[in-house]
Parts: sequence; C-alpha cells; structure tokens
Amino acid sequence: MRILIVDDNPTNVLLLKRLIENLKDGHEPVCFTSSVEALAWCDNGKPDLLLVDYMMPELDGMEFIRQFRQLPACKDIPIVMITADSNRDIRYKALEIGASDFLNKPIDKAEFLARTRNMLNLRKNQIQLANRAQWLASEVRKATTALREQEGEALLILSKAAEYRDPETGAHISRMSHYSKLIAEQLGLSEIEQELILEASPMHDVGKVGTPDGILLKPGRLEPDEFGIMKQHAKHGHEILSQGSSHLLKVAAEIALSHHEKFNGMGYPNGLKGTEIPLYGRIVAVADVFDALTSERPYKKAWPVEKAITLLKEERGEHFDPQCVDAFLVVLDKVLEIMESFQE
Repeated sequence: MRILIVDDNPTNVLLLKRLIENLKDGHEPVCFTSSVEALAWCDNGKPDLLLVDYMMPELDGMEFIRQFRQLPACKDIPIVMITADSNRDIRYKALEIGASDFLNKPIDKAEFLARTRNMLNLRKNQIQLANRAQWLASEVRKATTALREQEGEALLILSKAAEYRDPETGAHISRMSHYSKLIAEQLGLSEIEQELILEASPMHDVGKVGTPDGILLKPGRLEPDEFGIMKQHAKHGHEILSQGSSHLLKVAAEIALSHHEKFNGMGYPNGLKGTEIPLYGRIVAVADVFDALTSERPYKKAWPVEKAITLLKEERGEHFDPQCVDAFLVVLDKVLEIMESFQE
C-alpha cells in the first residue's frame, strides 16, 4: 500500500521511511518535506495512509488535513498526525477536521508499527467493502438488464403475434419503433427514455388482435360502422397492456391508447388535443403514419418518401405535434437508413 509521509524535517522523514520498511509488507513510502508539494501530489496520486507532522511551515498539519479531506479521492483515507504537542484542544480539533489517530514525538517504534498496521488494516477493509459494493452494484445492473431483456422479448413476441392477423405490421413495427427513438433523441429525451420508446412502441397496435378478420383484413375502404369497430383497437391494446405492473408495459399501454389521437383534437379514442396527448403517443403518431404511407399494403401502393414528407408538413399542427414533425425531418437521412435496414 502507498503511505504518504509529510514532514518538513528530512531526518524525521528518513526515520519514518525506515520504520515503514520494518513492516516488511512491501508498502511504498512517498515522502515530502514540503507540505505544499505533497498536497499537489495528492491531486493525481492517492495514498492509502497519510502520516503528517503538526508543526510545518507553509501548510501546518491542521491545514494540510483540512485541504486533504476536501480532495474527492482522499475523503476516507486514514490519517495519523505526528506531534510533540500534547495539548488536548489541538487533538480535538484535528479529530474534528479528519485525523484518524495520533503519534507522539519522540516516536516509539513498537507503537508506530502497531498504529500503522491498524490504519493499513482499516484501509484494506475500506477497499474490500468498496470492491464488494461495486461488485454488488454490477450484479444488480446485470440482473436488471436481464429482466429488461426478458420483458422486451415478451413484448416483441406479443407484437409478433399481432403480425399474423394484421397486414400492416411485419417490418413495420421495427421501422416505426426506430423512427420513434430517433424523434425522441432529437427532442432531447434521455437515453433511458429513448430505449423505453424503442421497446414499448412495437406494441402500439396489439389491440388489433380483438378486431374481427372481416374488418381487419378488408382490402377496400371501411364503412363508417366498420371503422368504428376498428378504432376500438386502441382501447383494446390499452386494456391488454395496462394489466402489467412494469413501467415498460405502462408506457406501452399509454402508446397503444394515444397514438391515434390528433394534435387538433379530432383523433380517437378520447379526442385529446395538443399536449393533452402523452408525448410518447405524439412521437409514435408521426413514426407510425410515415411508415404506413411509405409501405406497400394489399389495399394500396407505397407512397414515395417525398409525398409522405409533404403530408407530414401539411398536417403539422393538425394531425401531428409540430415539434415531433420537425424532429423527424431533421434526422431524415437516418430515417432513410432505417427504411433500408428493415425491409419487408
């Protein structure tokens, strides 16, 4: 372990260095006769034990300890103050500012070795506890990641189940979920929120499992009563997903319910307007419609990208949140890369 020795007297420094060598544990003494230079070394170096004299020019032992404790890496390092002064007030003050133990001058070899070993053992225990805490934190992160991956897999499987009934899914769910993440990133959402919308948005149309085949698979335009039944898939999806207790499922349920709302209040199922619509729903609305327009379906040809972009601009502030449209258009080059990556 690394032991920092700070004493303005070279003879005292040499004595302490020799005593440390008597510990015979391969400890490394780092010696300074200038307290200012020693403190500067601590900016980059990190000792495991500090032995500091009380009476020194420039920075005395008290001031050295006070500044030493302010360094982020040195808040918990054991400190032994060496002093010939037996004044209790001085010792009390030293304890208050961070000293761990004291040694009296002249130094008794046996006492020095015992106290130094005690302080080094304290430091070893600190390091072991810190390593243990880091290991536990790492294991918790791994377990949490594994659970999230399993949950994501379950959601993806459920969304894939909807593919077998819905001609508008397939690679659609992959493209629109990645479009949604791009919009979230451009809007300044955190990485956690970006991943959340990426994982939750594929479930946006899962409620279509409750839509009759005659309506869901109809090749032509739906009659008003048929469209009324089709619109129920938003509530069905919300009912299915809101039964889950995880945050991911709650967000997926919110998206399922709100991604057909319109910014002007003319959407469904609840006729929400503007920012009454949850942000994730507003984001997915842009991603979902763009991909539906640019994808070929049994009942329509795929629109050219330019035509779909024109519609987004025309519906900016009407169907779509203007900020979401603008965010989408800013990353259009990445959108095109995603289109290429996820083909039907």
